[in-house]
Amino acid sequence: MQRSRRRIATVLTAVVSSLLLSLSLSAPTAQAATHHPIVFVHGLSSDSSSWDDWVADFKADGYTATELDAASYSWTKSNVTIASQVATQVKNVLARTGADKVDVVVHSMGALSARYYLKNLGGTAYVDDFVSVAGVNHGTSVASWCSWLYTSCAEMVTGSSFLTALNSGDETPGSVSYATYWSNCDAAIDPDSSALLSGATNVGVGCVSHNDMNNDYGIYEQVRDFIQ
Repeated sequence: MQRSRRRIATVLTAVVSSLLLSLSLSAPTAQAATHHPIVFVHGLSSDSSSWDDWVADFKADGYTATELDAASYSWTKSNVTIASQVATQVKNVLARTGADKVDVVVHSMGALSARYYLKNLGGTAYVDDFVSVAGVNHGTSVASWCSWLYTSCAEMVTGSSFLTALNSGDETPGSVSYATYWSNCDAAIDPDSSALLSGATNVGVGCVSHNDMNNDYGIYEQVRDFIQ
């Protein structure tokens, strides 16, 4: 009788162990989401506050305040000068977070200074994903109104020497993943197709105004999914 009980106990123990092992193998392993810090670059006549909505959205989706860096730039200066400031911003974020690369998300004229950084200041070594939201990548006729006031605005005029040099050769250099998000009723970019980049994932978002592009939640979700 004792032997029978021992055998039954042994069999039950083996069955339970087998079931537990099976469950542990089949259950998905929880893994923390991994992502790079984000550097935000605003456009003409703007500042870091233009990113407040998206910064809050990224925080809600698991990013920390340390991983989200939106600086204010002297937008009246040349995009070459601003590009140097972007380079410093990226360097500081990498040092602060210990990350190897950042993702760069830009709006409007911010696309020009950030792309200059990528193409001419070695930025491709430190950027994983580049996202242009309503970026004036090939210029806009609208910039003629302020081209006599600000160097940065003159550089946005379609056909400017700055744009000609920036868009010569490869528009999406390096191993960076590029995306553009553009609207078919963006009054600040004429023509609308100016926002697109050769070699990038170009996404039309429908009719969204220029100033709403970088606080629209639907566009935010697409940007978030692209960089993750």
